[in-house]
Amino acid sequence: MGMDVTASAYDKCELCPHRCGAARSKGHPGLCGATSQLRVARSALHYWEEPPISGEAGSGAIFFSGCPLRCVFCQNHDISHEGFGLPVTTARLARMMLELQDQGALNINLVTPMHFAPQVCEAVVEAREAGLAIPTVCNTSGYERPELVDAMADVVDVWLTDYKYASPMLAGMLSKAPDYPRVAHEALAHMLDAVRRAGGRTLGADGRMLRGIVVRHLVLPGHADDSLRVLDRVWELCGNDVDLSVMNQYTPNAECLAHGGDLARAVTDEEYELVLDHADDLGFERMWWQQGGTVSESFVPAFDATGVEGPELDPSRKAH
Repeated sequence: MGMDVTASAYDKCELCPHRCGAARSKGHPGLCGATSQLRVARSALHYWEEPPISGEAGSGAIFFSGCPLRCVFCQNHDISHEGFGLPVTTARLARMMLELQDQGALNINLVTPMHFAPQVCEAVVEAREAGLAIPTVCNTSGYERPELVDAMADVVDVWLTDYKYASPMLAGMLSKAPDYPRVAHEALAHMLDAVRRAGGRTLGADGRMLRGIVVRHLVLPGHADDSLRVLDRVWELCGNDVDLSVMNQYTPNAECLAHGGDLARAVTDEEYELVLDHADDLGFERMWWQQGGTVSESFVPAFDATGVEGPELDPSRKAH
């Protein structure tokens, strides 16, 4: 039985693994912090994703407000925890996608969109009918119900997904989601199945990813051992059917500094090299890594509602 991704899903919300049952359609926020009102914090070209996603032209990133996770180290706190963003209609969201395509975006990069799945699905379909011809990327924490992954497969070409933890204890401590390892693993399995059924990983002549999966993993200070287990799990499930992105950009925010211990420092070169070496040993052929003293703030744009306001999509506009 398929999952409901119509507006009625907001009546008693079970879109995310928390299945909190909030009456979002009546204005009650779910654990993601959002009601049924679609909210967007930024719509603009973004240059700091992996090369197959951003290339040189940039990815057309649309940042949604709210998030089902509560990661203590989150660098997008303004939108994920505090809910910054402007209310928009589905027709405006579709128009944003076409505007980004007109700006030369390599793809439409939907950042944390799944708790707004009903409007996102509708907007992608409307935008495609009106001429959207570039891939759509689902940029997700990985904490997704597999049924929702299946339901979104027709409107998602590329999955840009995190795989944060192998340890339930660590996931509970840092993201308030001890079921994260199980959920993320099952979600990734469904992403993999969707991509394989659609024909597998595909690149354009310019190197952009047209269809496929990039699995991201952020190495956390003091927890390189968990990173090794994450890579083991990804390799066992996917092998080289995915691209791997191993990141060292962990930057302690105020909450982490107050927490103290390892979370109050950056990842050491030794920790990062240990994880990269393990990825090599496992056999990953397409791996992205970060060089130098990378910090998260370098990759966080200004959440200032750039590109959010504007005209809606004319429902009579169709591709010729």
